[in-house]
Amino acid sequence: MTNPGRYHLTLTSDGRPAMHGWWGSEAVAREKFVKWVGGWKLPDAAVTLVDEEAGATLLEWPGVVSGPS
Repeated sequence: MTNPGRYHLTLTSDGRPAMHGWWGSEAVAREKFVKWVGGWKLPDAAVTLVDEEAGATLLEWPGVVSGPS
């Protein structure tokens, strides 16, 4: 199997996967992230960009909301 790309973008709606994509370029993946955030009108939509090679979440929308301390 060939590597689909290092950067994995996921769109969920109501907690269920709705769409995903893989890119080899972080710059392109970040551009797609911005377009996906502004382009989908789904219930409880969330978009996440992950660097699969580093095992790190790069961007999340909506952002992580922490409760009271």
